[in-house]
Amino acid sequence: MGKIKQDNLNNYEEKRRNRQAGFYYSFLTIVLVFCLIQIGYGAILNVGKIVSYKSKGITLERVLEQTKLHNQDLKRQKKMVTSDNSLEGIARNNLKMAESDEVLIIINKKVTKAKKKKKQFDFEQWFKPKQNANQQGVNEIPYIPQTVDEE
Repeated sequence: MGKIKQDNLNNYEEKRRNRQAGFYYSFLTIVLVFCLIQIGYGAILNVGKIVSYKSKGITLERVLEQTKLHNQDLKRQKKMVTSDNSLEGIARNNLKMAESDEVLIIINKKVTKAKKKKKQFDFEQWFKPKQNANQQGVNEIPYIPQTVDEE
């Protein structure tokens, strides 16, 4: 009788150990699957970020090239405006200046403006602020000639 009890006890402990081992293996399998999911998710996010940063880098390189071209254009314009011929052209044409041994002749050309048909009821005219004659010429942009012909 003692042998049957001993066999039952050994059987019970063996089953218990098998259940504990099965539980540990199941737990480790779940942890491993969770880690694999995390690694896969991280890899997908990193690949997405790499693609995004590459496209942003390409866009920034294009913007840099356009900015370099614009900068070169501005440098050319600066050289043109600051040259002596250009400054002399601005002084002659816009400021109506002449050198000390020259005579300045100004020829006024009569400019005719097209007349607008007056509306019968012009409500806009009632609400517009009136401009002085001095304020009308303030917004003019000076003419900068590309080249100046010397006489």
